[in-house]
Amino acid sequence: MVYRSFHQAMQARFGGKVYKLALDGGMTCPTRDGTLGRRGCIFCGAKGAGEFAAPACQDVAGQLEEAKARVAAKEKSGRYIAYFQSFTNTYGPVPYLETLFRQAMAPPEIVALSVATRPDCLGPEVIRLLEELNREKPVWVELGLQTIHPDSARYIRRGYELPVYDAAVGQLKKAGLEVITHVILGLPGETAADMAATARYVGRSGADGIKLQLLHVLEGTDLAAAYRAGKVPVLTLEEYIGILEDCLAVLPPDLVIHRLTGDGAKRDLLAPLWSADKKRVLNAIQRAFVRDGVRQGSQWRPADEAVRKRWSAQARP
Repeated sequence: MVYRSFHQAMQARFGGKVYKLALDGGMTCPTRDGTLGRRGCIFCGAKGAGEFAAPACQDVAGQLEEAKARVAAKEKSGRYIAYFQSFTNTYGPVPYLETLFRQAMAPPEIVALSVATRPDCLGPEVIRLLEELNREKPVWVELGLQTIHPDSARYIRRGYELPVYDAAVGQLKKAGLEVITHVILGLPGETAADMAATARYVGRSGADGIKLQLLHVLEGTDLAAAYRAGKVPVLTLEEYIGILEDCLAVLPPDLVIHRLTGDGAKRDLLAPLWSADKKRVLNAIQRAFVRDGVRQGSQWRPADEAVRKRWSAQARP
């Protein structure tokens, strides 16, 4: 096994292919509503990373049907994950969240709920709600970490310090919830070693899965202005593959790799343009992994596992 892919993990868990249905809960973010800022993270577009979600003006049932139709155009599936993707999906009143999440979980073909959010938007009442829902169907919480490096975090206007992430992972794991961490590769000023250090940290933190995301420069973001000013170098495909290989090597072998890249809306993509051809990119990644003998966890050390076990022990009920 080169790496533990999302597809492999879902086959083992649910007995077949499972697709995520991107949903919009109609929420915003503390970096947009004035709590922490007004302009959002520097890379975030108008839909808050929910470019492929159905419009929030539709009810949840309508969004699910529209998302299923999009998936059916590629391949039929009888199992889905309801994925609240746009903006910060725990940033609202708990009764509203409960109604929204229960509606999404209700159809029998929905096998799990996945909620993308920020580590600083997980109060005790929200975690109790997610814990309760997790008794009915699996609930995953996707945390936008992006980087462990303070200078990069300030540059992207993340708005919280690293210990906030650590505390959120501990609280979520204590509640029995699964954690998936988002990491962006290619942030300005970061070296390949910096990015691998973030990946290793995620592995040690007790997360169950990771999304490795190429930095996209999208029209309408503050990052786009910096790119046009020549302040944002972008990775080549070959450079990106090399960084992916470095990251996989330092992750624990049992961590689920939910994503190896990403694809923003093509109409908004400024750079890197090679990323628009997702099929070509994924094929190139797989060929390179075979060529280079890549193995997830090949540089995961006993000391890393000891840290992971210690953090996990602290998070146990």
